[in-house]
Amino acid sequence: MISPRLSAKIESDEPSMKIAVLIDADNAQAAVIEKLLAEVARFGEATVKRIYGDFTSPSSASWKKVLQEFAIKPVQQFAYTTGKNATDSALIIDAMDLLYTRNFDGFCLVTSDSDFTGLAMRIREEGLTVLGFGEQKTPAAFKNSCHKFIFTEVLRPELEKVISVNKQQTKTISDSASDVTKKIKPSFPKKFILDALEQSSDDEGWAQLGTFGSYLTKLQPDFDSRNFGFKKLSDLVKAKTNLFVIDHRETPGSSFKQLYIKAK
Repeated sequence: MISPRLSAKIESDEPSMKIAVLIDADNAQAAVIEKLLAEVARFGEATVKRIYGDFTSPSSASWKKVLQEFAIKPVQQFAYTTGKNATDSALIIDAMDLLYTRNFDGFCLVTSDSDFTGLAMRIREEGLTVLGFGEQKTPAAFKNSCHKFIFTEVLRPELEKVISVNKQQTKTISDSASDVTKKIKPSFPKKFILDALEQSSDDEGWAQLGTFGSYLTKLQPDFDSRNFGFKKLSDLVKAKTNLFVIDHRETPGSSFKQLYIKAK
């Protein structure tokens, strides 16, 4: 079940959590770090930012360029033997040390490695929120152990071209953006979305957008409207006129309007 803190954050505009961001350099890309941290900021403040890996290795050269810019603390792990167990162990040990300080509301684990499934589950047992970031190849076990899992493919710079093209309904698209689309745009889960809407709606079939979005994440932590070419969930439901009826309702005592949706 989704964390109450995360559920509240989804429906709120203000960051509410202190988050420890732990990055597995062996299974993450430096190119997405700026947007990744911006995504974390939607949920709360990244009070700790650490990255684990062998920074003497040529494969880590891209990370060395961004660590100072984004105030990320590197934790050096020399590759004494083949494999990455030293990196994994160091990250897990640090995560447990941070967990026991009781200074955090949540953890952000940046990796595509299923070896961190147990860590995510342990953090959840303490009642803290777990955010996961990784590539689409990430095993389901790790994705489902997080309260919310975001594919790093949607954070890559090329995706902005894809979303822009999708909105303009034009066929002019760069080769790189086309490649990204093929990688990250799965088939639209119509049945899953309509089932979630039914479960989150009132007796008349209406659901407030925030409630609907929270329920989608409860059922499928890696659900993200950006996977289907839409920047926000509201953009998705407005575009799917064949599936949804929408209604903007004023909030009592406020001029603010909330979006409600209903299946056609």
